[in-house]
Amino acid sequence: MRAIQITIDEGLLKEVDQTVQQLGITRSAFIRDALRLTLKKQKVLLLEHKHREGYLKKPVEPGEFDIWEPEQEWGNG
Repeated sequence: MRAIQITIDEGLLKEVDQTVQQLGITRSAFIRDALRLTLKKQKVLLLEHKHREGYLKKPVEPGEFDIWEPEQEWGNG
């Protein structure tokens, strides 16, 4: 692992410190987790954007997914 330095405003640092104390973890662990979650969220947003763009370029045709309708029926019991 590498050590880095970041600049953070006092209010955010205070909130981070309160949270890590409640969780019983270090600032570093908290920030690593936050970065991982943010990176994952960004990947999902990018995939959603690509998905949306794909459907704008090639919209679903009427009846394209009708074959799957029976698969989605659960019945009454």
